[in-house]
Amino acid sequence: MLIGFTALVEQLKLQVPAPAVRSEIVQGARRTRIEGDRVYEQYPPSYAREDSPFEHLRFGLRYEPIDLGVVAAFFRVVSKKEVEDWVRAEPTGKFARRAWYLYELLMDATLDIPDVPRTGALPILDPKLQITTPGFLVSRQRVMDNLLGNRDYCPLIRRTDALNETTLEELRKAVGAVVEQVDPLILARAVQYLYTKETKSSFAIERETPSPDRTERFVDALTHASEFDASRKEQFIRLQNMIVDARYAQQDWRTVQNFVGQTASDWSERVHFVCPKPEDVASLMDGWMRMVERLETKGAHPIAAAAAAAFGFVFIHPFEDGNGRIHRFLVHQTLSKLGFTPAGILFPVSAAMLRDLVAYDRVLKNYSAAIMPFIEHHFNEERQLVVSNETTHLYRYFDATVQSEYLIGCVRDTIERDLKEEIGFIRVFDAALKAAIEIVDMPDQRASSLVRFILQNSGKLSKAKRPRFPELTDAEIEQIERAIGAATQQVRNPS
Repeated sequence: MLIGFTALVEQLKLQVPAPAVRSEIVQGARRTRIEGDRVYEQYPPSYAREDSPFEHLRFGLRYEPIDLGVVAAFFRVVSKKEVEDWVRAEPTGKFARRAWYLYELLMDATLDIPDVPRTGALPILDPKLQITTPGFLVSRQRVMDNLLGNRDYCPLIRRTDALNETTLEELRKAVGAVVEQVDPLILARAVQYLYTKETKSSFAIERETPSPDRTERFVDALTHASEFDASRKEQFIRLQNMIVDARYAQQDWRTVQNFVGQTASDWSERVHFVCPKPEDVASLMDGWMRMVERLETKGAHPIAAAAAAAFGFVFIHPFEDGNGRIHRFLVHQTLSKLGFTPAGILFPVSAAMLRDLVAYDRVLKNYSAAIMPFIEHHFNEERQLVVSNETTHLYRYFDATVQSEYLIGCVRDTIERDLKEEIGFIRVFDAALKAAIEIVDMPDQRASSLVRFILQNSGKLSKAKRPRFPELTDAEIEQIERAIGAATQQVRNPS
Protein backbone atom coordinates (compact mmCIF):
# COMPACT_ATOMS: atom_id res chain seq x y z
CA MET A 1 0.00 0.00 0.00
CA LEU A 2 1.39 3.37 -1.02
CA ILE A 3 1.49 6.21 1.45
CA GLY A 4 2.76 9.78 1.41
CA PHE A 5 3.61 11.93 -1.61
CA THR A 6 3.73 9.06 -4.12
CA ALA A 7 0.27 7.98 -2.98
CA LEU A 8 -0.97 11.53 -3.65
CA VAL A 9 0.42 11.42 -7.20
CA GLU A 10 -1.23 8.11 -8.02
CA GLN A 11 -4.48 8.65 -6.13
CA LEU A 12 -5.16 12.10 -7.62
CA LYS A 13 -3.40 11.42 -10.94
CA LEU A 14 -1.24 14.49 -10.52
CA GLN A 15 0.62 15.51 -13.68
CA VAL A 16 4.06 15.73 -12.13
CA PRO A 17 7.08 13.40 -11.98
CA ALA A 18 6.93 10.76 -9.26
CA PRO A 19 8.91 11.63 -6.12
CA ALA A 20 12.36 10.09 -5.80
CA VAL A 21 11.24 8.63 -2.46
CA ARG A 22 8.45 6.07 -2.64
CA SER A 23 6.89 5.12 0.71
CA GLU A 24 4.78 2.02 1.21
CA ILE A 25 3.22 -0.02 3.99
CA VAL A 26 4.50 -3.61 4.01
CA GLN A 27 4.64 -6.51 6.40
CA GLY A 28 7.81 -6.70 8.46
CA ALA A 29 10.21 -4.21 9.98
CA ARG A 30 10.98 -0.66 8.91
CA ARG A 31 13.61 -0.67 6.15
CA THR A 32 15.04 1.34 3.25
CA ARG A 33 15.87 -0.03 -0.17
CA ILE A 34 17.73 1.95 -2.84
CA GLU A 35 17.54 1.00 -6.51
CA GLY A 36 19.39 3.37 -8.82
CA ASP A 37 18.08 6.87 -8.23
CA ARG A 38 14.89 5.64 -6.53
CA VAL A 39 14.55 5.25 -2.74
CA TYR A 40 11.97 2.81 -1.37
CA GLU A 41 10.98 3.50 2.22
CA GLN A 42 9.06 0.57 3.68
CA TYR A 43 7.00 0.97 6.87
CA PRO A 44 5.28 -1.66 9.01
CA PRO A 45 1.44 -1.67 9.24
CA SER A 46 1.50 0.43 12.43
CA TYR A 47 2.31 3.46 10.23
CA ALA A 48 -0.84 3.05 8.14
CA ARG A 49 -3.35 5.89 8.15
CA GLU A 50 -6.68 6.63 6.52
CA ASP A 51 -6.32 6.40 2.75
CA SER A 52 -7.23 10.04 2.13
CA PRO A 53 -5.33 12.87 0.37
CA PHE A 54 -4.83 15.00 3.48
CA GLU A 55 -3.56 12.03 5.50
CA HIS A 56 -1.07 11.25 2.72
CA LEU A 57 0.00 14.90 2.78
CA ARG A 58 0.45 14.72 6.55
CA PHE A 59 2.53 11.54 6.25
CA GLY A 60 4.72 13.10 3.56
CA LEU A 61 5.30 16.24 5.62
CA ARG A 62 6.19 14.12 8.65
CA TYR A 63 8.42 11.39 7.25
CA GLU A 64 9.51 12.20 3.70
CA PRO A 65 11.68 14.79 1.95
CA ILE A 66 9.25 17.45 0.78
CA ASP A 67 8.49 17.43 -2.94
CA LEU A 68 7.22 20.91 -3.82
CA GLY A 69 6.13 19.77 -7.27
CA VAL A 70 3.74 17.26 -5.71
CA VAL A 71 2.60 19.64 -2.97
CA ALA A 72 1.84 22.43 -5.46
CA ALA A 73 0.00 20.03 -7.76
CA PHE A 74 -2.03 18.77 -4.79
CA PHE A 75 -3.03 22.30 -3.83
CA ARG A 76 -4.15 22.95 -7.41
CA VAL A 77 -6.66 20.08 -7.38
CA VAL A 78 -8.15 20.54 -3.90
CA SER A 79 -10.25 23.53 -2.93
CA LYS A 80 -9.07 26.38 -0.78
CA LYS A 81 -11.90 25.58 1.66
CA GLU A 82 -10.67 22.00 2.09
CA VAL A 83 -7.24 23.29 3.05
CA GLU A 84 -8.74 25.86 5.41
CA ASP A 85 -10.90 23.24 7.11
CA TRP A 86 -7.90 20.96 7.62
CA VAL A 87 -5.75 23.72 9.08
CA ARG A 88 -8.56 25.07 11.29
CA ALA A 89 -8.93 21.63 12.83
CA GLU A 90 -5.35 21.84 14.15
CA PRO A 91 -4.08 25.44 13.64
CA THR A 92 -1.02 24.99 15.87
CA GLY A 93 -0.19 21.47 14.62
CA LYS A 94 3.28 20.97 13.18
CA PHE A 95 2.16 19.56 9.86
CA ALA A 96 -0.85 21.81 9.40
CA ARG A 97 1.35 24.89 9.92
CA ARG A 98 3.86 23.71 7.37
CA ALA A 99 1.10 22.89 4.85
CA TRP A 100 -0.56 26.25 5.56
CA TYR A 101 2.66 28.16 4.83
CA LEU A 102 3.36 26.15 1.69
CA TYR A 103 -0.18 26.77 0.43
CA GLU A 104 0.12 30.52 0.80
CA LEU A 105 3.64 30.49 -0.68
CA LEU A 106 3.01 28.25 -3.68
CA MET A 107 -0.52 29.39 -4.50
CA ASP A 108 0.14 33.08 -3.79
CA ALA A 109 -3.12 33.17 -1.80
CA THR A 110 -4.06 33.81 1.81
CA LEU A 111 -6.14 31.38 3.84
CA ASP A 112 -8.92 32.80 5.99
CA ILE A 113 -7.19 31.80 9.22
CA PRO A 114 -5.77 34.06 11.96
CA ASP A 115 -2.04 34.10 12.66
CA VAL A 116 -0.66 31.43 14.96
CA PRO A 117 -0.13 32.62 18.57
CA ARG A 118 3.51 33.10 19.54
CA THR A 119 5.14 29.68 19.83
CA GLY A 120 8.27 27.82 18.75
CA ALA A 121 9.16 28.00 15.06
CA LEU A 122 9.18 24.87 12.86
CA PRO A 123 11.51 24.37 9.88
CA ILE A 124 9.74 23.83 6.55
CA LEU A 125 12.40 21.36 5.39
CA ASP A 126 13.85 18.78 7.77
CA PRO A 127 17.64 19.42 7.72
CA LYS A 128 18.19 15.71 8.34
CA LEU A 129 16.38 14.84 5.13
CA GLN A 130 17.16 17.75 2.81
CA ILE A 131 19.77 20.42 2.10
CA THR A 132 18.57 23.71 3.55
CA THR A 133 19.49 27.35 4.05
CA PRO A 134 19.57 28.84 7.58
CA GLY A 135 16.17 30.32 6.76
CA PHE A 136 14.08 33.18 8.08
CA LEU A 137 11.16 33.33 10.48
CA VAL A 138 7.62 33.64 9.13
CA SER A 139 5.59 34.99 12.03
CA ARG A 140 2.16 34.20 10.57
CA GLN A 141 2.58 30.42 10.81
CA ARG A 142 5.60 30.47 13.14
CA VAL A 143 7.75 28.54 10.68
CA MET A 144 11.32 28.89 9.44
CA ASP A 145 11.45 29.14 5.67
CA ASN A 146 14.71 27.27 5.05
CA LEU A 147 14.01 26.49 1.40
CA LEU A 148 16.71 26.92 -1.22
CA GLY A 149 14.55 29.20 -3.32
CA ASN A 150 11.17 30.86 -3.63
CA ARG A 151 7.70 30.50 -5.11
CA ASP A 152 8.95 31.02 -8.68
CA TYR A 153 11.99 28.75 -8.48
CA CYS A 154 13.00 26.28 -5.79
CA PRO A 155 14.92 23.05 -6.47
CA LEU A 156 15.14 20.52 -3.65
CA ILE A 157 18.10 18.34 -2.72
CA ARG A 158 17.84 15.25 -0.52
CA ARG A 159 20.48 14.42 2.07
CA THR A 160 22.55 11.42 0.98
CA ASP A 161 25.86 9.91 2.08
CA ALA A 162 27.63 11.95 -0.60
CA LEU A 163 25.86 15.16 0.41
CA ASN A 164 26.84 15.50 4.03
CA GLU A 165 29.19 17.76 5.94
CA THR A 166 31.78 14.98 6.37
CA THR A 167 32.23 14.62 2.62
CA LEU A 168 32.40 18.39 2.22
CA GLU A 169 35.07 18.68 4.91
CA GLU A 170 37.10 15.86 3.33
CA LEU A 171 37.14 17.73 0.01
CA ARG A 172 38.15 20.97 1.71
CA LYS A 173 41.03 19.17 3.44
CA ALA A 174 42.10 17.54 0.16
CA VAL A 175 42.30 20.95 -1.52
CA GLY A 176 44.15 22.42 1.44
CA ALA A 177 46.68 19.59 1.43
CA VAL A 178 47.46 20.15 -2.25
CA VAL A 179 47.72 23.92 -1.94
CA GLU A 180 49.80 23.98 1.25
CA GLN A 181 52.45 21.58 -0.10
CA VAL A 182 53.11 23.46 -3.33
CA ASP A 183 55.36 26.41 -4.03
CA PRO A 184 53.05 29.40 -4.74
CA LEU A 185 54.76 30.10 -8.06
CA ILE A 186 54.28 26.52 -9.24
CA LEU A 187 50.66 26.59 -8.08
CA ALA A 188 50.03 29.84 -9.97
CA ARG A 189 51.45 28.34 -13.17
CA ALA A 190 49.36 25.18 -12.74
CA VAL A 191 46.16 27.15 -12.21
CA GLN A 192 46.83 29.34 -15.24
CA TYR A 193 46.97 26.19 -17.36
CA LEU A 194 43.80 24.86 -15.72
CA TYR A 195 41.89 28.00 -16.73
CA THR A 196 42.75 27.27 -20.35
CA LYS A 197 42.01 23.56 -19.91
CA GLU A 198 38.59 24.36 -18.42
CA THR A 199 37.79 26.71 -21.30
CA LYS A 200 38.78 24.25 -24.02
CA SER A 201 36.98 21.38 -22.27
CA SER A 202 33.77 23.39 -21.90
CA PHE A 203 33.77 24.25 -25.59
CA ALA A 204 34.73 20.66 -26.50
CA ILE A 205 31.62 19.35 -24.73
CA GLU A 206 29.65 21.50 -27.22
CA ARG A 207 31.84 20.08 -30.04
CA GLU A 208 33.38 23.49 -30.63
CA THR A 209 36.95 24.69 -30.90
CA PRO A 210 37.06 28.32 -29.75
CA SER A 211 39.16 30.92 -31.51
CA PRO A 212 42.09 32.35 -29.53
CA ASP A 213 40.03 35.49 -28.92
CA ARG A 214 37.01 33.61 -27.54
CA THR A 215 39.34 31.42 -25.46
CA GLU A 216 40.93 34.51 -23.95
CA ARG A 217 37.52 36.05 -23.17
CA PHE A 218 36.26 32.90 -21.46
CA VAL A 219 39.47 32.51 -19.45
CA ASP A 220 39.07 36.12 -18.35
CA ALA A 221 35.46 35.43 -17.30
CA LEU A 222 36.57 32.39 -15.29
CA THR A 223 39.35 34.38 -13.66
CA HIS A 224 36.79 36.90 -12.41
CA ALA A 225 34.00 34.38 -11.70
CA SER A 226 33.69 35.41 -8.05
CA GLU A 227 32.88 38.96 -9.17
CA PHE A 228 30.04 37.86 -11.47
CA ASP A 229 26.63 38.90 -10.11
CA ALA A 230 24.23 36.08 -10.98
CA SER A 231 21.26 38.12 -9.78
CA ARG A 232 21.61 40.61 -12.65
CA LYS A 233 20.24 39.83 -16.07
CA GLU A 234 22.56 42.27 -17.85
CA GLN A 235 25.60 40.36 -16.62
CA PHE A 236 24.32 37.17 -18.24
CA ILE A 237 23.70 38.97 -21.51
CA ARG A 238 27.22 40.39 -21.44
CA LEU A 239 28.68 36.94 -20.72
CA GLN A 240 26.63 35.30 -23.47
CA ASN A 241 27.84 37.92 -25.94
CA MET A 242 31.45 37.23 -24.92
CA ILE A 243 31.41 33.48 -25.49
CA VAL A 244 29.26 32.93 -28.60
CA ASP A 245 29.76 33.80 -32.24
CA ALA A 246 28.85 37.47 -32.63
CA ARG A 247 26.08 36.52 -35.05
CA TYR A 248 24.23 34.72 -32.22
CA ALA A 249 24.71 37.30 -29.48
CA GLN A 250 21.42 38.20 -27.76
CA GLN A 251 20.18 41.27 -25.93
CA ASP A 252 17.45 39.51 -23.95
CA TRP A 253 16.20 36.07 -22.95
CA ARG A 254 15.19 33.88 -25.87
CA THR A 255 11.89 34.41 -27.68
CA VAL A 256 11.76 31.09 -29.54
CA GLN A 257 10.88 27.58 -28.43
CA ASN A 258 13.98 25.45 -28.32
CA PHE A 259 14.63 21.82 -27.60
CA VAL A 260 17.40 19.25 -27.45
CA GLY A 261 17.18 16.45 -29.98
CA GLN A 262 18.62 14.88 -33.09
CA THR A 263 17.65 14.53 -36.72
CA ALA A 264 16.86 10.96 -37.80
CA SER A 265 17.73 9.45 -41.19
CA ASP A 266 14.23 10.23 -42.46
CA TRP A 267 14.78 13.92 -41.53
CA SER A 268 12.34 13.74 -38.64
CA GLU A 269 13.33 15.20 -35.27
CA ARG A 270 13.75 13.02 -32.21
CA VAL A 271 13.11 15.26 -29.23
CA HIS A 272 15.02 14.42 -26.04
CA PHE A 273 14.28 17.52 -23.99
CA VAL A 274 11.82 20.37 -24.39
CA CYS A 275 12.90 23.65 -22.82
CA PRO A 276 10.43 25.99 -21.10
CA LYS A 277 8.15 27.98 -23.37
CA PRO A 278 9.57 31.41 -24.28
CA GLU A 279 6.80 33.21 -22.41
CA ASP A 280 7.78 31.33 -19.21
CA VAL A 281 11.50 32.07 -19.31
CA ALA A 282 11.35 35.54 -17.76
CA SER A 283 9.47 34.42 -14.62
CA LEU A 284 11.61 31.29 -14.25
CA MET A 285 14.84 33.27 -14.57
CA ASP A 286 13.56 35.91 -12.17
CA GLY A 287 12.90 33.16 -9.63
CA TRP A 288 16.23 31.50 -10.46
CA MET A 289 18.16 34.73 -9.88
CA ARG A 290 16.42 35.32 -6.55
CA MET A 291 17.24 31.73 -5.58
CA VAL A 292 20.92 32.26 -6.37
CA GLU A 293 20.95 35.49 -4.38
CA ARG A 294 19.51 33.58 -1.42
CA LEU A 295 21.99 30.72 -1.72
CA GLU A 296 24.92 33.13 -1.82
CA THR A 297 23.83 34.93 1.35
CA LYS A 298 22.37 32.08 3.42
CA GLY A 299 25.34 29.72 3.69
CA ALA A 300 23.98 26.68 1.86
CA HIS A 301 26.04 23.55 1.07
CA PRO A 302 28.37 25.05 -1.60
CA ILE A 303 28.52 22.13 -4.05
CA ALA A 304 24.78 21.46 -3.76
CA ALA A 305 24.18 25.17 -4.29
CA ALA A 306 26.43 25.10 -7.38
CA ALA A 307 24.48 22.14 -8.78
CA ALA A 308 21.12 23.81 -8.11
CA ALA A 309 22.28 26.99 -9.83
CA ALA A 310 24.20 25.50 -12.75
CA PHE A 311 21.89 22.65 -13.72
CA GLY A 312 18.83 24.79 -13.04
CA PHE A 313 20.15 27.37 -15.51
CA VAL A 314 20.78 24.88 -18.29
CA PHE A 315 17.34 23.29 -17.80
CA ILE A 316 15.69 26.70 -18.23
CA HIS A 317 17.91 27.31 -21.29
CA PRO A 318 17.31 31.09 -21.35
CA PHE A 319 19.41 31.76 -24.45
CA GLU A 320 19.41 30.29 -27.93
CA ASP A 321 23.16 29.65 -27.74
CA GLY A 322 25.78 29.52 -25.00
CA ASN A 323 23.64 27.90 -22.28
CA GLY A 324 25.94 24.91 -21.71
CA ARG A 325 29.08 27.00 -21.34
CA ILE A 326 27.35 29.43 -18.97
CA HIS A 327 25.96 26.47 -17.01
CA ARG A 328 29.49 25.18 -16.40
CA PHE A 329 30.79 28.68 -15.72
CA LEU A 330 28.17 28.97 -12.96
CA VAL A 331 29.72 26.00 -11.13
CA HIS A 332 32.91 28.05 -10.70
CA GLN A 333 31.01 31.24 -9.94
CA THR A 334 29.01 29.61 -7.12
CA LEU A 335 31.91 27.68 -5.60
CA SER A 336 34.03 30.85 -5.60
CA LYS A 337 31.23 33.03 -4.25
CA LEU A 338 30.52 30.65 -1.37
CA GLY A 339 34.20 30.40 -0.49
CA PHE A 340 34.63 26.69 -1.24
CA THR A 341 37.22 27.31 -3.96
CA PRO A 342 40.37 28.85 -2.44
CA ALA A 343 41.38 32.21 -3.89
CA GLY A 344 43.36 31.79 -7.09
CA ILE A 345 42.33 28.15 -7.59
CA LEU A 346 40.02 26.57 -10.17
CA PHE A 347 38.55 23.08 -10.36
CA PRO A 348 38.27 22.24 -14.09
CA VAL A 349 34.95 20.40 -13.79
CA SER A 350 34.42 20.55 -17.56
CA ALA A 351 37.51 18.38 -17.98
CA ALA A 352 35.99 15.78 -15.65
CA MET A 353 32.71 15.96 -17.57
CA LEU A 354 34.49 15.65 -20.90
CA ARG A 355 36.35 12.53 -19.74
CA ASP A 356 33.03 10.75 -19.17
CA LEU A 357 30.37 12.28 -21.37
CA VAL A 358 28.14 9.25 -20.86
CA ALA A 359 27.88 10.02 -17.13
CA TYR A 360 27.31 13.72 -17.83
CA ASP A 361 24.57 12.88 -20.33
CA ARG A 362 22.98 10.47 -17.85
CA VAL A 363 22.70 13.23 -15.25
CA LEU A 364 21.05 15.56 -17.74
CA LYS A 365 18.66 12.82 -18.85
CA ASN A 366 17.75 12.06 -15.25
CA TYR A 367 15.80 15.32 -15.29
CA SER A 368 14.61 15.38 -18.90
CA ALA A 369 13.26 11.82 -18.74
CA ALA A 370 11.25 12.71 -15.63
CA ILE A 371 9.40 15.67 -17.16
CA MET A 372 9.06 14.72 -20.84
CA PRO A 373 5.95 12.50 -20.33
CA PHE A 374 4.08 15.58 -19.11
CA ILE A 375 4.93 17.89 -22.02
CA GLU A 376 2.56 17.88 -25.00
CA HIS A 377 4.41 19.00 -28.10
CA HIS A 378 4.31 18.75 -31.87
CA PHE A 379 5.92 20.27 -34.97
CA ASN A 380 3.90 22.74 -37.02
CA GLU A 381 4.00 23.13 -40.78
CA GLU A 382 7.15 25.26 -40.55
CA ARG A 383 8.83 22.41 -38.61
CA GLN A 384 8.88 24.51 -35.44
CA LEU A 385 8.29 22.83 -32.11
CA VAL A 386 5.07 23.88 -30.40
CA VAL A 387 4.24 23.12 -26.75
CA SER A 388 0.47 22.95 -26.25
CA ASN A 389 0.07 22.57 -22.47
CA GLU A 390 1.11 24.42 -19.32
CA THR A 391 4.59 23.28 -18.30
CA THR A 392 6.08 25.97 -16.04
CA HIS A 393 5.58 23.89 -12.89
CA LEU A 394 7.77 21.11 -14.30
CA TYR A 395 10.82 23.40 -14.22
CA ARG A 396 10.21 25.29 -10.95
CA TYR A 397 10.71 22.58 -8.32
CA PHE A 398 13.04 19.90 -9.67
CA ASP A 399 14.90 17.39 -7.51
CA ALA A 400 18.59 18.27 -7.91
CA THR A 401 19.96 15.41 -5.76
CA VAL A 402 21.45 13.37 -8.62
CA GLN A 403 23.03 16.48 -10.14
CA SER A 404 24.52 17.47 -6.77
CA GLU A 405 26.04 14.03 -6.19
CA TYR A 406 27.44 14.07 -9.71
CA LEU A 407 29.04 17.49 -9.21
CA ILE A 408 30.68 16.35 -5.97
CA GLY A 409 32.24 13.52 -7.97
CA CYS A 410 33.51 15.97 -10.60
CA VAL A 411 35.06 18.24 -7.97
CA ARG A 412 36.74 15.28 -6.27
CA ASP A 413 38.07 14.08 -9.64
CA THR A 414 39.58 17.47 -10.48
CA ILE A 415 41.28 17.72 -7.09
CA GLU A 416 42.73 14.22 -7.19
CA ARG A 417 43.56 14.21 -10.88
CA ASP A 418 43.77 17.51 -12.77
CA LEU A 419 45.19 19.72 -10.03
CA LYS A 420 47.71 17.14 -8.83
CA GLU A 421 48.70 16.11 -12.36
CA GLU A 422 49.36 19.65 -13.52
CA ILE A 423 51.40 20.48 -10.42
CA GLY A 424 53.32 17.23 -10.87
CA PHE A 425 53.99 18.00 -14.55
CA ILE A 426 55.36 21.45 -13.77
CA ARG A 427 57.68 20.03 -11.12
CA VAL A 428 58.95 17.39 -13.54
CA PHE A 429 59.30 19.89 -16.38
CA ASP A 430 61.24 22.37 -14.25
CA ALA A 431 63.62 19.68 -13.02
CA ALA A 432 64.12 18.37 -16.56
CA LEU A 433 64.74 21.87 -17.93
CA LYS A 434 67.32 22.59 -15.25
CA ALA A 435 69.09 19.29 -16.00
CA ALA A 436 69.17 19.99 -19.74
CA ILE A 437 70.56 23.52 -19.36
CA GLU A 438 73.31 22.30 -17.02
CA ILE A 439 74.60 20.13 -19.88
CA VAL A 440 74.16 22.63 -22.73
CA ASP A 441 73.58 26.29 -21.87
CA MET A 442 71.00 26.92 -24.60
CA PRO A 443 68.29 29.66 -24.79
CA ASP A 444 65.28 29.00 -22.54
CA GLN A 445 62.75 28.70 -25.37
CA ARG A 446 64.93 26.24 -27.26
CA ALA A 447 65.62 24.21 -24.13
CA SER A 448 61.90 24.14 -23.31
CA SER A 449 61.08 22.76 -26.76
CA LEU A 450 63.72 20.05 -26.45
CA VAL A 451 62.56 19.01 -22.98
CA ARG A 452 58.92 18.94 -24.07
CA PHE A 453 59.71 16.69 -27.04
CA ILE A 454 61.73 14.32 -24.86
CA LEU A 455 59.08 14.10 -22.13
CA GLN A 456 56.32 13.58 -24.69
CA ASN A 457 58.21 10.64 -26.20
CA SER A 458 58.87 8.67 -22.99
CA GLY A 459 62.28 10.19 -22.32
CA LYS A 460 63.75 9.99 -25.84
CA LEU A 461 64.02 12.57 -28.62
CA SER A 462 62.27 11.01 -31.61
CA LYS A 463 63.99 10.65 -34.98
CA ALA A 464 61.38 12.97 -36.50
CA LYS A 465 62.25 15.77 -34.06
CA ARG A 466 66.05 15.21 -34.07
CA PRO A 467 66.66 17.48 -37.15
CA ARG A 468 65.23 20.44 -35.24
CA PHE A 469 68.36 20.54 -33.07
CA PRO A 470 71.27 20.29 -35.53
CA GLU A 471 73.60 22.24 -33.23
CA LEU A 472 73.53 19.43 -30.63
CA THR A 473 75.68 16.32 -30.98
CA ASP A 474 74.25 12.83 -30.53
CA ALA A 475 76.35 12.47 -27.39
CA GLU A 476 74.86 15.66 -25.93
CA ILE A 477 71.34 14.50 -26.76
CA GLU A 478 71.96 11.18 -25.06
CA GLN A 479 73.45 12.91 -22.02
CA ILE A 480 70.44 15.26 -21.80
CA GLU A 481 68.04 12.31 -22.09
CA ARG A 482 69.79 10.52 -19.21
CA ALA A 483 69.81 13.67 -17.08
CA ILE A 484 66.11 14.30 -17.74
CA GLY A 485 65.33 10.69 -16.83
CA ALA A 486 67.22 10.97 -13.54
CA ALA A 487 65.66 14.35 -12.67
CA THR A 488 62.17 13.06 -13.46
CA GLN A 489 62.68 9.99 -11.32
CA GLN A 490 63.92 12.12 -8.43
CA VAL A 491 60.83 14.39 -8.56
CA ARG A 492 58.38 11.50 -8.78
CA ASN A 493 60.11 9.39 -6.15
CA PRO A 494 61.88 11.84 -3.80
CA SER A 495 62.59 9.19 -1.16
